[in-house]
Amino acid sequence: MNIAELLDRTARIFPERPAVFAGDRCLYDYRTFRDRAARIAGHLRGPGGLAKGDRVAVFMANCPEYLEVLHGIWWAGLVAVPVNAKLHPRELEFILQDAEAAALFVSDDLAEAVPPASRLTIIPATPGYQAMLAAEPLALQHRAPADLAWLFYTSGTTGRPKGVMITHRNLVTMTMAYLADVDEVSADDAILYAAPMSHGAGLYNFVHILKGARHVVPLSGGFEAPEVVALAQRVGRISMFAAPTMVRRLVDHVAATNAEVDGIKTIVYGGGPMYVEDICRALDVMGPRFVQIYGQGESPMTITSLGRTHLANRGHPRWAERIASVGAAQSLAEVRVADASGCTLPAGEIGEVLVRGDAVMAGYWRNPAATTQAIRDGWLWTGDMGCMDEDGFLTLKDRSKDMIVSGGSNIYPREVEEVLLKHPAVQEVSVIGREDPEWGEVVVAFVAADGVTAAELDALCLEHIARFKRPKEYHFVSSLPKNNYGKVLKTELRALFTPVGRPG
Repeated sequence: MNIAELLDRTARIFPERPAVFAGDRCLYDYRTFRDRAARIAGHLRGPGGLAKGDRVAVFMANCPEYLEVLHGIWWAGLVAVPVNAKLHPRELEFILQDAEAAALFVSDDLAEAVPPASRLTIIPATPGYQAMLAAEPLALQHRAPADLAWLFYTSGTTGRPKGVMITHRNLVTMTMAYLADVDEVSADDAILYAAPMSHGAGLYNFVHILKGARHVVPLSGGFEAPEVVALAQRVGRISMFAAPTMVRRLVDHVAATNAEVDGIKTIVYGGGPMYVEDICRALDVMGPRFVQIYGQGESPMTITSLGRTHLANRGHPRWAERIASVGAAQSLAEVRVADASGCTLPAGEIGEVLVRGDAVMAGYWRNPAATTQAIRDGWLWTGDMGCMDEDGFLTLKDRSKDMIVSGGSNIYPREVEEVLLKHPAVQEVSVIGREDPEWGEVVVAFVAADGVTAAELDALCLEHIARFKRPKEYHFVSSLPKNNYGKVLKTELRALFTPVGRPG
C-alpha cells in the first residue's frame, strides 16, 4: 500500500472538505490537495527524470507546501527524506550524499545553505514551483507495504547520522495506533503543525488525512504560545504534537493571561522527559487535554502511550506513579524490559526497553552492522533503560546511549565531542546533558585543554554543527575521570550537578 492512498481516498469521498490552512485561512480543499500532489509527482517523474524508489530530500521550515510536497513524493513512488531545518550546511550535505538524494525541496530562506550540486532543487513560492504545479498529473504509483517511504536521519552514538528506514507499512501501523491508543479524530478536527514537520509532528498528518480533518500551519511557521491559543479559538478543535518545553511555555502563557483554551482538543507530548510537577501544573491550568507518547525514530511515535484518562484520574491509588511513567504498550506493539542477554525482567527491575511490531523500522539505510546491533530476533533494542510495573506501565530511568534531549531535539555527545577535538589545544573532552527546567536538558562540555577559551570552542561548534547542539557551558579541567580501562566516567561528571528531579 502506498501511504498516499489515504489522501487519494479522502479526496475522492470528501473532495470539498477544507484541507490545508495558513493560519486560519483555508488555502484549498482535499480535491485540490490531491491534484497538487499528483502534479508534483508528475513533474518529478516526468521533467524531473526521477525513477521509482529515488530519494527526495525536503529541507524546509514549516509551511503549507510541506504537506503537498511530501504527498507528491509518495504519490510518485519516491522516498521522502525530511531534514531538520535547523541543521548546519555540512550536516545537510552529509545527508544528501548518504541518501543519494535525486532532488531537493528547500525553503527560500534556507536556499543559501544548500551545497552546490547537480541534483534538482525546487523552492516553493517561486515561478519554478508554480510551473511544476502545472505539470500533467501522474497516476498514483503502486508501492508494496515493505517498500521504503520515509528516510529519517537520526544521530548515532558514534556521532555519524544514520538513516532510519520507515516503510509504508510502518506509517500505516502508526496511523492506526494513533486512533487506537492516542486520540479519536473526526472531520471537524484540525492538526496544528507548531513543531517541526520533518519530525513527529509531520507524522501525524496521515491520521488526519484519513479522517478528512484540517491541517493548520501557523503563520509564524513554528511555536508561539499566543499564536497557538489565538488559532485554537478561531479554528477550533485543534490537536498538536509538542515537546515538553513547548507544553511548559504554553501553560505559562495560559496561566499568565487567563486565556481561553476550549479550542484546544488534544496536546500529544513526547520527545523528552516531562517532569511530574510540569504535567500536574498543565492539568491544573488547562484540564485533561494531554496525552503522552513514547517512541523513537526507529519506532516512530508507537512504543507506549499514556492516555488522558490515566493522566486525569487523580483518584487512582497509583496515579502519582503512572503520570511519572510513559504509559503502557500501544495496541500494535509488544514492549518488554530485558537484561543484556535479552531475557525479560520481572516487574520493577531495570533493564533495556525492547519493542517489536509492524511499526518498527526495516533497518538503517545501507548500514547492516548497525541494523544487526539494533534489531535482534525481531526486537528493537531501544537503548533506553526503564522498568515496567505489574500493570504494564513503563517508566524510563536513563538513556544507555547517553543521548541528550534538549527542547525535544536529540543531541548525541559523541557528535559534539568530535567537533571540539578538532581544536589543536583540546586534549580530551566529554559532553553530558545537565537537567534544565526549561529545556529538559542542556549540553555541557568538560574540556581538558591549554590556552583555549569558551568563545573559541563555541565558534568551532558553530562552524561544524547546528547551533542548538553546541554546549551551553564549558568546564575546563586538568583531566577527565576514567576507570581502569581508560573509559571516561560520565557518571562522575553528572554527579557534579545537583539534579533538578526527573519522573521515576
